[in-house]
Amino acid sequence: MPTRTPAAAIASVVAGAVLGLAPWAPATAFAQAPADGSGGDHAVFVQTDDPAGNAVVAYDRADDGSLTWSATYATGGLGGQLAGSVVDHLASQGSLAYDPAGPALFAVNAGSDSVSVFAVHGDRLALRQVLSSGGTFPVSVAVSRSLVYVLDAGSGGSITGYRLAGGTLHPIPGSSRPLGLTIPGDASQFTHTPGQVAFTPDGAQLLVTTKAASNAVDVFALDRDGRPSAAPVVNGEPGAVPFALGFDGAGRVLVAEAGSEALASFSLASDGVLTAIDTAGTGQPATCWIATAQGYAFTSNAGGPSLT
Repeated sequence: MPTRTPAAAIASVVAGAVLGLAPWAPATAFAQAPADGSGGDHAVFVQTDDPAGNAVVAYDRADDGSLTWSATYATGGLGGQLAGSVVDHLASQGSLAYDPAGPALFAVNAGSDSVSVFAVHGDRLALRQVLSSGGTFPVSVAVSRSLVYVLDAGSGGSITGYRLAGGTLHPIPGSSRPLGLTIPGDASQFTHTPGQVAFTPDGAQLLVTTKAASNAVDVFALDRDGRPSAAPVVNGEPGAVPFALGFDGAGRVLVAEAGSEALASFSLASDGVLTAIDTAGTGQPATCWIATAQGYAFTSNAGGPSLT
């Protein structure tokens, strides 16, 4: 039977989902309807990252924030787990991404090195495609217009680009770029893999957080065909373990620093150089994830567990 979650309990439910207080740490995508009325109107999609069979769980979201379970959809792939991970087995942000223009939903399958593409109509999903991520252990996916990039965490990390056309993804020749990170195979692995791939709001640049592997944010410029520059601009972080990132209304970059337990802000120049603006400590351990809304930034602190 579908169940409703009271609005008062939403904060703890969302924190539990984001922080992975369950067998597998889900990723969440919030969908709104495009102008033509199709797509995920007031829907919330959560990925299970189950190693035995990855799935996306769909919920209806009421105006008061309460959630009603709708259905569960298999991705056709497997979830994965990095060595040493406890509350987030992918150690990333953005393993599930929604494209209102499709409308489409993209999910990474870390355990089977693949990406799933769903068509979206309301709270209903239809699996359209499962294809290679272009590398090993995909952990994050980003979309800007018809351009989609996947971040793989295995083998030193890499990014690969795709075009969405006709409801399916098509690899962009010459778009793959290795990150060349040194990633250990022991229990510290999850702090050294890349954490997120994200487009700038104008879609002109692509950012990747590298966490403790280099404590940097890599910035790739994108050409007219959607291919990244041959090498990124590597911006060393003044803080420690840049995990996830977001953007404020002015296009400034906000970075959640897990090692520094802080949120840092930067301006981003057209040449890919980040310039530090400010840093605010959260006072909470392992500040890993970030979301922005209505002029506010919210961080989720894995070691709390708490929200700031």
